Amino acid sequence: MITSGQIKAARALLGLTVADLAKLSGIGFTTMVRMESADGIPAGNVKTLTAVKTAIEKAGIEFIGTPENGAGVRWRPTQ
Repeated sequence: MITSGQIKAARALLGLTVADLAKLSGIGFTTMVRMESADGIPAGNVKTLTAVKTAIEKAGIEFIGTPENGAGVRWRPTQ
């Protein structure tokens, strides 16, 4: 799983607004705001969290670490 901090960090790297990421993920704006406001792993539907994760990964960001140890994001290395 990913954390709210990782979502915010990835969005910042991509230069996206909350509305932009919500649109890319296919979820509602208020849902995105709620997910980013959570501490740790956002509560809610796994399908929604997966949609956000997938949209961020398609944009070139890689999730690293775990929620318990070194959770972060970075640009996906190019081959």
